[in-house]
Amino acid sequence: MTRMAIITATGRVVAGPGSPAGLARWRILLVTLLAASSAAFVALGSTDARGASTLPSGFRETVVLSGLTNPTAVRFAADGRVFVAEKRGVIKVFDSLTDATPDVFADLNVNVHNFWDRGLLGMALDPSFPAEPYVYVLYTYDHVLGSSAAAPRWGTPGVYSDPCPTPPGATADGCVVSGRLSRLQASGNAMTGPEHVLVEDWCQQYPSHSIGSVEFGRDGALYASGGDGASFNFVDYGQDGSPVNPCGDPPGTVGSALTPPTAEGGALRSQDLRTPSDPVSLDGTVIRVDRATGAGVAGNPLAASADPNARRIISYGLRNPFRITPRPGTDEIWVGDVGWNDWEEINVIPSAGQMQNFGWPCYEGAQRQSGYDSANLTMCENLYASPGAVTAPYHAYHHSNRVVPNETCPTGSSSVAGLQFEFAASQHSYPAEYDDALFFADYSRDCIWVMPKGADGKPAPGLVRTFVSGAANPVNLQVGPGGDLFYVDFDGGTIRRIHYEAGGQAPVAVATATPTSGAAPLTVSFDGTASYDPDPGDVITHAWDLDGDGAFDDSTSAQPTYTYTVSGTFAASLRVTDSDGLTATDTLVISVGNTAPTPTIQTPTSGTAWKVGDVLSFSGSATDAQDGAMPPSALSWELLMQHCPSNCHSHQVQTWPGVASGSFTAPDHEYPSHLELRLTATDSGGMQATRSVRLDPRTVSLTFQTNPGGLSLTVGGSTAKASFTRTVIVGSTNSISAPAPQKKGSKTYQFVSWSDGGAQTHDVVAPATSQTFTARFR
Repeated sequence: MTRMAIITATGRVVAGPGSPAGLARWRILLVTLLAASSAAFVALGSTDARGASTLPSGFRETVVLSGLTNPTAVRFAADGRVFVAEKRGVIKVFDSLTDATPDVFADLNVNVHNFWDRGLLGMALDPSFPAEPYVYVLYTYDHVLGSSAAAPRWGTPGVYSDPCPTPPGATADGCVVSGRLSRLQASGNAMTGPEHVLVEDWCQQYPSHSIGSVEFGRDGALYASGGDGASFNFVDYGQDGSPVNPCGDPPGTVGSALTPPTAEGGALRSQDLRTPSDPVSLDGTVIRVDRATGAGVAGNPLAASADPNARRIISYGLRNPFRITPRPGTDEIWVGDVGWNDWEEINVIPSAGQMQNFGWPCYEGAQRQSGYDSANLTMCENLYASPGAVTAPYHAYHHSNRVVPNETCPTGSSSVAGLQFEFAASQHSYPAEYDDALFFADYSRDCIWVMPKGADGKPAPGLVRTFVSGAANPVNLQVGPGGDLFYVDFDGGTIRRIHYEAGGQAPVAVATATPTSGAAPLTVSFDGTASYDPDPGDVITHAWDLDGDGAFDDSTSAQPTYTYTVSGTFAASLRVTDSDGLTATDTLVISVGNTAPTPTIQTPTSGTAWKVGDVLSFSGSATDAQDGAMPPSALSWELLMQHCPSNCHSHQVQTWPGVASGSFTAPDHEYPSHLELRLTATDSGGMQATRSVRLDPRTVSLTFQTNPGGLSLTVGGSTAKASFTRTVIVGSTNSISAPAPQKKGSKTYQFVSWSDGGAQTHDVVAPATSQTFTARFR
């Protein structure tokens, strides 16, 4: 089924409590920004009345910064400045939480590979900042390890969305890149001098499981995490690529095909530390290094090793340790590791001197990972034969289960995407029950949970409860001013604050308007009846500023109308006041004399289906009542992979700004999933409209059976008794294994052959028509 929908941006802004003079100044600034055709702006203290987030009684969520482009990390300096990293490689700095015009601190576009889940993902300030004026960044480096060619390998300088062309293909052979940990020096609000590279490693073949976080411990050392760079579609032991095994994993070199049981590539790079006969990589590890040199520091488990990477590592066996955080008052580092098909993990490194192996890819959660187990890989089999060699997760939750029973947070898609501890009561306004608690977030489920401390003072998994349901795409948690918890909204481009208000709670203002744009004279019907107060029995009153002069004197009705007689951009605001005198404000932007443009997607057309490897062309245009036919420079395209095992979550694949047409190659992905292509048009007045088209894949049923029947087979990362059928995307790569030996009744069976002639563990490319694969045993 193909769906096409149009979304028209209203330019809506929502604002929280503030003095009338402050709100008036903010309105003037807002109108000035809009008049300058800025479609993105900073909203001061805004309450997200539109969202569906639900918090415990007394807590309130507000938008404090907005207008960002896929932000990934936020850090608060002691002097009040706020640093925000964007995935595309840009770092912005705000003078305060009320600063509406951020400066660009650094633009690392040339070096950053911004594609799919790759980009600038980690950032930290020196613990003594600004006295020590350093900003530390961790990003996917658009460069191949060991190459003498300068970056970028795949991108183009000045273009903020990078490609992965076919060939090699993003999920086919993979666009190989690496990772970088660097130090940047600040001079005021700008970077000065060259980038100081501390570490360059992390071979990355596929477009996810890239680098992760950079943090400081209480010891002053710098900690960083990185993923395995392997495929998320099949059991990856280094068998793919152009050339095959492009990271040069053992026992072969670049160009040498790896096969079970000896293969040590792909996801097995996370276990590389266990094979000291070859150079150690940093994939799937957490490292602890000197913040000035990037070298491993004294006290690390392998500080005496001859291998510089081994000297850096304090834990390994991780798939995608996207977020790490220190536990205040201790030397512990807590790690959120994004799982494959089954488990999300929270792991604990008790101290830098105790090496931890968390088991990936041989284990996922506390269990053996069936896909890699079935492949009979020597690295995993040796690990299984060594009791106590793997550290189990401190806490884990299954993708099919709710984190908290009966909560509203969905199941299915999961990706743990934020960890942060709360501090002592003297440092925040939260109730004492939150002291020393761990907060953790899931980007795919759009939820944040809290794990309060138990009797031993540590966060207790048995006490986990929902903190924010319906959160806005959280990818980073951080404690900021006032000891409040802040989080980064990746998709919406906002930074959000969660504040506790003792006693009565402030009301929530919700204003709507119809229409929000049109020719003068424009009569607009406003509606504030959706506003409410969380406190039982409290009554709210309404006051409107409809002419944008800063005075709430235009109406006290819940549903007023107002006629705008002259063209311009107006900030129309609703202020609601409850019985305790607490207020909240919601602001809408009314555009008079300007209407939103109308974008049209010519291709691909409704009903277009695709298979892996298809080249899909796109083209579109837009018209505007005021501007007429719009030029390509006014158009922007975005391609998303929507992964929907039950709830959907998005992966932004690529963007194309300023073009009317182009093309892309359909990627491989686990089913159920689909592509979404969006076209956004922006007119000369800053108004935007977006049209999107859903592009569903062609699928095929693959049946798996055994002879004799009833034995187990593994497809991808899961094992089941034959026979069974899987629906996959045509052209997708699927790993299949016939585990052996197996018992059935009193007999033990050994693998003999597959019906397609493949090895015991091999990959199959899904054909266009249904096919049966039979494994023979005897």
